[in-house]
Amino acid sequence: MGKVIAVIGNKGGTGKTTISHLLAHGLGLYGKSAISVLTDETREPLLRQNRRYVPLDARTPVQLERIMERIHSLPTWIGVIDGGGNRAEMDAQLYSLADLVLLPFRDSHEDIRTVLNDLETFPNAWGLPSQWPTNAWQQMAAERNIDELMPDYRPRLLEPVYSVSSSKLLLQSDTPFALPTVLNNMARRLAMQVLELLEIPLVEDGVPPPDSAQ
Repeated sequence: MGKVIAVIGNKGGTGKTTISHLLAHGLGLYGKSAISVLTDETREPLLRQNRRYVPLDARTPVQLERIMERIHSLPTWIGVIDGGGNRAEMDAQLYSLADLVLLPFRDSHEDIRTVLNDLETFPNAWGLPSQWPTNAWQQMAAERNIDELMPDYRPRLLEPVYSVSSSKLLLQSDTPFALPTVLNNMARRLAMQVLELLEIPLVEDGVPPPDSAQ
């Protein structure tokens, strides 16, 4: 069976859609067959052209069911589902269907309070710091917030996905053929963490790890 990753969370604006496409792109850079699955009715499907992964439309229950069946029938494929925000019932459904669940959150008290509730609701999910600051002082402040507000959940947090302005290129309907190196490396680092959690070999067909990839 293929693997399913759900990117969910009760709060909107945490970067779930960006994370979904960034992860699918990173998996594609490692030579994996990846699908980015849209379930958010407020967004429009994106074109396949120039992407290293396949974007699919699952904005209706019937579409989602068909795509899940298809992923499960393809042993080497990985589906990344963008759960959208403020949809508790959908989050619960995707949590039950997924092999791995990610809960993105930003460096604000509101986001941290929300992700704390989600981490309690979904005990096997992983928190993912998203749109994390690149400024050293802001990073220190963000880390202090985590230490003060959610110290017990440190073992369930992945390494941050830093704020990269070029990430918006993945959300364009027609993605450019060549993407910035900083974006590709960020995508690889995220994919590396996910592949390790899923116990899927990282390097395949001579694809190098992030530090040596160009």
